[in-house]
Amino acid sequence: MTPGARLQASIDILSDIERTRHPADRVFDGWSRSNRYAGSKDRAAISEMVYGVLRNRAVLSHAMKGDTPRLMVFGVLKLLDEKPVSEIDDLCTGENHTPEHLSDEETDALTAAALPGADAPVWIRNNYPEWMHDELLAAFGSDLEREMWALQGRAPTDLRVNVLKAMPDETIALLAEEAVAVEPAPLAPFGLRMLGKANLPALTAYRDGLIEIQDEGSQLACLLAAVKPGEQVLDLCAGGGGKTLALAAQMANKGQIYACDRDGRRLDKLMPRAQRAGARNVQTMTLAPWHEGEEEPTLADLAGRMDCVLVDAPCSGTGAWRRSPDARWRITPEMLATYHAAQTEVLARAAPLVKPGGRLVYITCSLLPSENEQQVSAFLERQSDFSQTHWQNFWPAGLSQPNVPQGQALRLTPARTGTDGFYIAVLQRNNGK
Repeated sequence: MTPGARLQASIDILSDIERTRHPADRVFDGWSRSNRYAGSKDRAAISEMVYGVLRNRAVLSHAMKGDTPRLMVFGVLKLLDEKPVSEIDDLCTGENHTPEHLSDEETDALTAAALPGADAPVWIRNNYPEWMHDELLAAFGSDLEREMWALQGRAPTDLRVNVLKAMPDETIALLAEEAVAVEPAPLAPFGLRMLGKANLPALTAYRDGLIEIQDEGSQLACLLAAVKPGEQVLDLCAGGGGKTLALAAQMANKGQIYACDRDGRRLDKLMPRAQRAGARNVQTMTLAPWHEGEEEPTLADLAGRMDCVLVDAPCSGTGAWRRSPDARWRITPEMLATYHAAQTEVLARAAPLVKPGGRLVYITCSLLPSENEQQVSAFLERQSDFSQTHWQNFWPAGLSQPNVPQGQALRLTPARTGTDGFYIAVLQRNNGK
């Protein structure tokens, strides 16, 4: 593909993202399947342009005084790649799948465009929705800009070594034999951080179940669940089962894990993964719909029996904006309210399953207090037989602790810990209740 054709492809993909409101990676993958003539270098260049727009949307729209996909792509070339306006116009011939020539209005906008200065609003300089500003400020205070800036970077690819089959040192050596360079993750004891790119599903270590793709923050959340061999554990929002498999390894295949989700199609992916990982203590359960006050339709037999219930709650995903920069522009106040309701419901559903002395581990990949601290406070007001326990009480002995804000819950962020953003609260059910 010519540079101009790549430019037009980027505009087309961004237009589809805007039109469908589907996740950017899904739209890009669909475009790639439909345009197999595009080689790996073409796809890499187009991806760089598309995600450059998504990561810098507020900055670009402010600078260009417009937010059409075409104008934003030109803005990346002018403001981020520092190309002269005349060179941009040279790419736009209107022939051979290239964009039409710049209009006079576009030429004027590009000529006048400049990156926002220190006097621009913080949500423009740091590319997040204005309506979220007050809540993010409440979360981070004077650290807000540092945290938002970190969310604009690219996330690393982290792996978890499956200790049912291997240990980190031998796994590093095995990966090196396949020319894959990794290093130990900074915090997670069984985590590895990739130093380059690789086709992971093609690797022997992956096919044999020695490694799983899992962000280091997610691995730390599983450690705080503090599950032990022989326990009864329930993963209430298991999805594809990444955390379920981490818990199975911590339990050394002893005890039982119930992996549950309302979407049976997502659970269908778990058992082949469990078989590959050698996890034999996992069973799946598709949840029927439930609302507080109703009789439990699926989990009644497990009430009061669980040593640990893991609630990886549905949330806004603000902590994972590095991986899905378009998600910050898809979320709306109405969607956030829907997540709040879902979090309240899933916590209410989880509580009766925990046995006296057991624990409910509430996890989100959100940075917003309304999904984190406020949800936990509201839960504790409703459930007098639960109390929050400091996360350090469940941190593995001898493992270095992350540099995080003080508080009973563990809050991880890209700026502080180099992980995705996570909130993990351990809620313990009182004995005798």
